[in-house]
Amino acid sequence: QVQLVESGGGLVQPGGSLRLSCAASGMSFSIYDMGWYRQAPGKQREVLALITSGGRTNYAASVEGRFTIARDNAKNTVYLQMNSLNPEDPDVYYCTAARMITDYWGQGTQVTVSS
Repeated sequence: QVQLVESGGGLVQPGGSLRLSCAASGMSFSIYDMGWYRQAPGKQREVLALITSGGRTNYAASVEGRFTIARDNAKNTVYLQMNSLNPEDPDVYYCTAARMITDYWGQGTQVTVSS
């Protein structure tokens, strides 16, 4: 079955960086549009960055210029490079894969920003 497994979350100081990874299995990775979302407790899930199967990217205004999404189809992996992390960024970060009416979600990875 399809699995998306996020990794790379953790504790970082304000202004620091993290790189999240999402390894996909059980699917034809290259034909899926991939994305990263985050969700804080009690809040709606927020889209952060999207990358199409063709490599086009799109970012939320809150992270543009700080976050970069990339994919490696040979490794079935999508990445989210996060720079200049600030106290508004801590959340659970989720990876998603979407194609037509089908979408899959990972289990999430926690990002904490604290000094």
